[in-house]
Amino acid sequence: MIQLSRLCAGYFGRPAIREVTMEFLPGKVTVLLGPNGSGKSTLLKAALGLLPVMSGEVLYDGADIRQMKPRQIARKAALLAQSRNIPSIQSLRMVLHGRFPYLTYPKRYGGKDYAIAHSAMEATGSRQHENTNVSQLSGGQRQGVYLAMALAQDTQTVFMDEPTTYLDIRRQFQTMEIARSLAGEGKAVVLVLHDICLALREADRIAVFQEGRLLCLDQPEAVRKSGILEEVFQVGVYPVQTPHGTQYYCVPGQNQFPESGFCNGLRKT
Repeated sequence: MIQLSRLCAGYFGRPAIREVTMEFLPGKVTVLLGPNGSGKSTLLKAALGLLPVMSGEVLYDGADIRQMKPRQIARKAALLAQSRNIPSIQSLRMVLHGRFPYLTYPKRYGGKDYAIAHSAMEATGSRQHENTNVSQLSGGQRQGVYLAMALAQDTQTVFMDEPTTYLDIRRQFQTMEIARSLAGEGKAVVLVLHDICLALREADRIAVFQEGRLLCLDQPEAVRKSGILEEVFQVGVYPVQTPHGTQYYCVPGQNQFPESGFCNGLRKT
């Protein structure tokens, strides 16, 4: 399990996240919500050792990340990044990069690596593109290949930074189904999303950030009822009961009647 304790991290000596304490629980989908620039992507990078810790701690099963080698980290946590270069490489070869942390000398992929890569591409609906150059794929198709690469890494924690970007509605549902499936396997799944309604519907826990600080971490309905989403995003968030369960919608302006003022046992600020 990955735990953050009073974590501060940022760029050029300036913190972008401040005093963040939280943990990513196995078997749970945790969604990070917050306005642009609130520190969500920075938190993922710091949790993966891609940004140095300014203060506080990042612990992997109790071990300080600063004492771990990159290969050790890569065997425990994978990242589907928000923005990536578009390499000129066959899709299957791209997905096989997820197996790199497990290779030993002479660093050649074996049958197990190919089997895991093919399985990951099947799961993301990208197997049909395995012989296609990544640069020739659409944005949504590339997203499937990159997600397959993260799955092929076969880690206990999977971070996804805006995984539904570029995706049509069907593929958005598929991506969330994959996230739920991974959690069902006992993995900790952490997603950065901008879709409040999608987060409320699919997450086990929601963490709300603003200006680099964690304001709230709780179950989706508790977060909604606290009124913190209205305060941070300046929108009203409302539930509606449907034959498919509770759905949500947002409207401009704050809900003037939040159902409570508490989130995770703390009064919202």
